[in-house]
Amino acid sequence: MTTTSWDRAGLLALTAQVAKFGAVGLVGFVVDVTVFNLLRTTVFDPDEVHAGPLYAKLISTVMAIAANWVGNRFWTFGAGRQSKTLREGVEFFAVSLVGMGIGLACLWFSHYVLGYTSVVADNISSNVLGLALGAVFRFTLYRWWVFAPHRSAPSEAPLSPAPERRLVGES
Repeated sequence: MTTTSWDRAGLLALTAQVAKFGAVGLVGFVVDVTVFNLLRTTVFDPDEVHAGPLYAKLISTVMAIAANWVGNRFWTFGAGRQSKTLREGVEFFAVSLVGMGIGLACLWFSHYVLGYTSVVADNISSNVLGLALGAVFRFTLYRWWVFAPHRSAPSEAPLSPAPERRLVGES
């Protein structure tokens, strides 16, 4: 079976979108990991604050979501942006928060259930496994719900003047 040109064009468009999503995600990842580790090793030291890793991850992820909102709205999914920015923003943050919950659940399970409490274990559970699972979830819902092209405002075609009407017998 051969691939049609439409299939190739669709695949290329999807590949480009995934690459953009990955680049935006990389920026968010740097924000997330940097803030997480700074907070994890200073402000929220687990020896002093029992839930320190979870607080650090919560704050770092919210900061990464804000960075990703800008990149995804204007670059990755720019063509599918809605005219209702507030609604789109609420949907984006809702999906992102569930994605954050996936990362937090991985961290919680590893840290508190399995007992892997080192900084390395916390990073693997939250910033490798949790991030990968959350990214798949977020991309899927951003593409087919938040920034879905069928939900964007239709472009307004310029109005052309009405054709001039002539009465019978007029020249």
